[in-house]
Amino acid sequence: QVQLVESGGGLVQPGGSLRLSCAASGSIFSSYNMGWYRQAPGKQRELVAVIRSGVITEYVDSVKGRFTISRDSAKNMVYLQMNSLKPEDTAVYYCNAQRWSTYIWGQGTQVTVSS
Repeated sequence: QVQLVESGGGLVQPGGSLRLSCAASGSIFSSYNMGWYRQAPGKQRELVAVIRSGVITEYVDSVKGRFTISRDSAKNMVYLQMNSLKPEDTAVYYCNAQRWSTYIWGQGTQVTVSS
């Protein structure tokens, strides 16, 4: 059973940076797309960034140029580097592993951007 554990969330001022980490158990990197989603209060969960087939990255328009997703297959880790954070980035961020119709979720980590 694959498990995902996020870390790295917290409180940061506008314009600041955070790096989220996702530790994956099991050998998933060779066959799963890895991504980050977020859900703000009262809003639907949205895809923030994803790595497909190990190399193709995609981002939601609102984070392009500010966020970077990366993975370290040797360590079974996925990262989300978030720069120039804005208050509207405040949400619970979830790590996700997806293959066909299978979606695996972490427990989420809170990111709060506020002065």
